[in-house]
Amino acid sequence: QVQLVESGGGLVQPGGSLRLSCAASGSIFSINAMGWYRQAPGKHRELVADITSGGSTNYADSVKGRFTISRDNAKNTVYLQMNSLKPEDTAVYYCNAEVKDAVLPGLYDYWGQGTQVTVSS
Repeated sequence: QVQLVESGGGLVQPGGSLRLSCAASGSIFSINAMGWYRQAPGKHRELVADITSGGSTNYADSVKGRFTISRDNAKNTVYLQMNSLKPEDTAVYYCNAEVKDAVLPGLYDYWGQGTQVTVSS
């Protein structure tokens, strides 16, 4: 079993910044892609950004140039630096990881519990 624990959400004014962190722990042999998704009230969950184990990144058009995803493979941790935040960035942000289990064969998809980000004056 693998656990993803997120931190760093909160309330911020428009134009402000936040940094989200997500640490994976448990039965991990390796982690392929890690990513951040978000879900606003009444909307579907959407990809914000993801990053491969080699460091290749992918961003939603709505956050390009404002958000930066990074990871520390030694710590099994992924980060999301969010700058120039807008009210439309308000959502619950979820961490995701594609994990090769240390014991069981195959790849498994895990999610964090979510962290609220609210952008408001």
